[in-house]
Amino acid sequence: MALPLLTFAARFEDVTSAKTKIKFLTDGLLLREALVDPLLSRYSVIMVDEAHERSLSSDILLGLLKKIRVKRPELRIIVSSATLQAEDFLRFFFGSSDIADTKSDIGTIFYLSGRTYPVDIHYLEQPAEDYVEKAVSTIFNIHAQEAPGDILVFLTGREEIDNAHQLIADRALDLHPRAPALLPLPLYAGLPTDQQLHVFDPAPANTRKVILATNIAEASITIDGIIYVIDCGFVKLRAFNPLTGISTLTAVPTSQASATQRAGRAGRTKPGKCYRLYTSSAFTTLSPVTPPEIQRSNLAPVILQLKALGVDNIARFDFLTSPPAELVVRALELLYSLGALDDYAKLTRPLGLRMAELAIEPMMAKALLASNAPEFNVLSEMLTIAAMMSLGGNGSVWFSHDGERKAMEGSRRKFAAEEGDHITLLNVYQAFVTKGRKDARWCQQNHLNFKSMSRAVSIRNQLKRYLERFGINVQESLGGESAPREPGMAIRVGGAASQPTQGRDKAELVRRCLTTGYFAHAARMQPDGTFKTVNGGTTLHAHPSSLMFVSCLSLDG
Repeated sequence: MALPLLTFAARFEDVTSAKTKIKFLTDGLLLREALVDPLLSRYSVIMVDEAHERSLSSDILLGLLKKIRVKRPELRIIVSSATLQAEDFLRFFFGSSDIADTKSDIGTIFYLSGRTYPVDIHYLEQPAEDYVEKAVSTIFNIHAQEAPGDILVFLTGREEIDNAHQLIADRALDLHPRAPALLPLPLYAGLPTDQQLHVFDPAPANTRKVILATNIAEASITIDGIIYVIDCGFVKLRAFNPLTGISTLTAVPTSQASATQRAGRAGRTKPGKCYRLYTSSAFTTLSPVTPPEIQRSNLAPVILQLKALGVDNIARFDFLTSPPAELVVRALELLYSLGALDDYAKLTRPLGLRMAELAIEPMMAKALLASNAPEFNVLSEMLTIAAMMSLGGNGSVWFSHDGERKAMEGSRRKFAAEEGDHITLLNVYQAFVTKGRKDARWCQQNHLNFKSMSRAVSIRNQLKRYLERFGINVQESLGGESAPREPGMAIRVGGAASQPTQGRDKAELVRRCLTTGYFAHAARMQPDGTFKTVNGGTTLHAHPSSLMFVSCLSLDG
């Protein structure tokens, strides 16, 4: 069987071969390839897609490609975007203020018009007090008055989607028995893949699909049959506060560019309608574009990678949009305190270089590399925790079907450890490799995402290979495939505990090791169940998805 000429590579997954001619890969992975091949010499054409999303990796990649073109003028670079001004990219790459007459030797702009149909835009006359409630009432108005066609509703997150789903289910009971049915379907990043795919299935006979989505449906995917779009006017963006060192996910007004993208979803197959749950005057006050990630993110991972690429003077690097100085200073301070940078802001060796090579964020990389020290000796356990955390935390491990949240919480308690979420994830992984790896039904019974858990095994194996390349030998004692057994820790796995004394010591060592990387996030619990950061006295609360949330509720009660 011939190997494919067109293959892909993603984080912790590569199915390319020597015969690959066209390779799809993430911008972050291409940056990692530059660590080994600074000129990306194996590629003759590089295309950066979805550039309008302005992710951290894509912005850094564009700056790197600009440097590479100085040494490799024959390299062809294609930048595609649905909303950004093409002239901005030409100015960035060529530094020309007059690009009206674009020529082949400095770059060419192509405008490709996709097949679109007219979309009628409708605004509210008065602002809505509750846009989730307004979205649901608009759904039923469309269902009662408009022609057949599926509905796409943009909301900000899972909680709003779940609330809207429940409201639709409740009010659908009042529909006339002979009226077409409504089929609400959720769509967000943390949803298991098989459930995400349901949105592409044709609606059953005499049924209208209602897809309740985050901005994942804004540009990344196209769903046939969408005629009506309801835009709540908000989006959740992650923003990093350099004073507290904390990233928050906050609902903020969307941009005009995003609103245009959302409306365009209604005109893919036939003329459609977009209902914006805000006034026309409010639209004019929206930001033209969404602020790029580089202006609102923790830059420590980016600067660590740039240092590994040989960019010592961050201030002289060509950013498409310059990051705020306070974000750069905060990142340099963190990397210095982790030992990744020396007194001259240069990458330390071997620690800083190894932290850059590991495909995990710097604080976890430091903790993982420190776990092999004699005072900890918890390398196997930290490998597992690092793999599980690379999935995105508890949100991608657990899942619940409609009406099963209580059952899911019961399953979580089977693996819960009083030492906290990290040790609980350790429990979950160990139980999976011993009981659920070859039995997807076991995962379903315990409300665990089988694909996510299988991916955690793959990530762990790759991280292990990184460590072995560094000359660090991993002796499996917990969570490794070579020695699958019940953990020797004072924590429950499926309700059973073993070796409590050794377990307490091991759990304590794991937590101490974690602190070597996450000391900047240290906080003290207060009598009322809240937390205060050690460095600044900022008051924090345990997230509802954390096991600490239950403990804090008990304390508060």
